[in-house]
Amino acid sequence: MTDLFIEAADTLVDDFDLVDFLHNLTERAAQVSGADAVGLLLADHQDVLRFMAASNHTGEMLELLQLQNSEGPCLDCFVSGAPVVNADLSSAGGRWPVFAPGAEAAGLRSVHAFPLRLRTQRLGALNLFSRHHTVFEPHDVSIVQALADIATIAIIQERSISRAERLSDQLQGALDSRVVIEQAKGALAQLQGSTPDHAFQLMRAQARTSRRRLLDVAHDVLGGIDGRPSSTSR
Repeated sequence: MTDLFIEAADTLVDDFDLVDFLHNLTERAAQVSGADAVGLLLADHQDVLRFMAASNHTGEMLELLQLQNSEGPCLDCFVSGAPVVNADLSSAGGRWPVFAPGAEAAGLRSVHAFPLRLRTQRLGALNLFSRHHTVFEPHDVSIVQALADIATIAIIQERSISRAERLSDQLQGALDSRVVIEQAKGALAQLQGSTPDHAFQLMRAQARTSRRRLLDVAHDVLGGIDGRPSSTSR
């Protein structure tokens, strides 16, 4: 938690990488909560939720399942602005008739969702999935909501509070960069015969080693020389 607060403070520097920070946050959320997968959705300039980050491929798949079917805990959390806690997927078919069976088929048993919000403005939601019937006590809820608040702080800091009225346009830029990163991740995985998760970790490692943004590394992968990425290797 302390490390995440320090990283959130780093949003004041010019080369802060919001995409990488949010991925790191989902990984930390999984570690702190014991969740098997964590995903994060952000709203675009039209208040439509879009996938932004996940701790692993399962988290990404489950977030996309919600978006594709316009139902699920993250969407409910975003609309209400309140957490969705201790949802048992085996009894949630009436609430989420497509998502709940789909998540169960993927081996998940329980889910929780926490809002990213700035006063009355909702920015997105953080979703935690477990392969067990996990029950969050009030203390657990406070900890995970604090993680969601850290994500909100990072977003607001990085985009500058003094320009908060332009927040939706600036978030759109981060969401658009995510599309390029996803394309590069898939291309690199196909080129190397690896998994998308492995390809993404290679890109993140390259970004950190070269002190560049993930988006810049993604452009390198997509614009590689002779069909090979110019700055990312096994």
